[in-house]
Amino acid sequence: MAAAFTTRIAWGAAQWVRATVRDILRIALPPFLAVGAVGLVVAVVGAPSGAAVLDASHPAGTAGPADPATLFEQAASQRATEAGKPGVLIFSKTAGFRHDSIETGVEAMKDVLAPMYRVDATEDAAAFTPTNLERFRVVVFLNTTGDVLDDAQQRAFERFIEDGGGYVGIHAASDTEYDWPWYGKLVGAYFKSHPAIQEAVVRNESKDHPSMAGWPAELRRTDEWYTYRSNPRSVKGMMILASLDESSYTGGGMEGDHPTAWCHDVGNGRAWYTGGGHTKASFAEPLFRSHLKGGVDWASGDGAIKSKAP
Repeated sequence: MAAAFTTRIAWGAAQWVRATVRDILRIALPPFLAVGAVGLVVAVVGAPSGAAVLDASHPAGTAGPADPATLFEQAASQRATEAGKPGVLIFSKTAGFRHDSIETGVEAMKDVLAPMYRVDATEDAAAFTPTNLERFRVVVFLNTTGDVLDDAQQRAFERFIEDGGGYVGIHAASDTEYDWPWYGKLVGAYFKSHPAIQEAVVRNESKDHPSMAGWPAELRRTDEWYTYRSNPRSVKGMMILASLDESSYTGGGMEGDHPTAWCHDVGNGRAWYTGGGHTKASFAEPLFRSHLKGGVDWASGDGAIKSKAP
């Protein structure tokens, strides 16, 4: 009897000490440190021999909550994993026409890139500073339009690319920054016009490129097909990835030679562009999503093929 009474007193005292120290730590420390510290207190104070520690929400014989120290270690491991991923910045500012597919496109890009990349999205041009851009390996211009960067932001982006960064342009990225010659060379060709949204035959011209892997020799898909002010095939070092069969739709406008996706090296960096991505439905198509993922992979420097002229 005396031994049992002594055990109960010891158990109650231990519980009081543990609860008191736990509350002090939670008040005094930031949450992520408090979790680990509380776990340490549990491990040190523990319970007297012969006493059963039960969680009211987990009856004896069932799994209890994860150990706080384990949760802390898992959170720290997750942060380290995220920090180790290459960064991708999705930029979708518009100063002209705004596509209603932008939000859908941003979410689709996050979805396909998240397993391998740390993805941020913004429409704030203030993100274009040398220091901030150092956090990323690739910058995606997703349906941007008009003049979206000021002079200082343009210089920061030029430096980012020329120092080895990657650029991915989607659809209206070619309807952007007409008064910035350097950007015109980066994107490869400026938008000129487009016919109505309709189905067209897309020809795969570079089946070994990461962004065209899995595409058939010819694919019928529906989108808004841009006509460009110049033919990117004429640019030295340009690799044409896909082109349109102008006989398969109405309003081609490029005299039968109509590239719609391409890539090239720019300084020490890389630039990749696709004309697809006007419609919300585009971003749900498995082949188009793999096309975008492959473009980011290549622009990041992880792709296996260097761009080259045919």
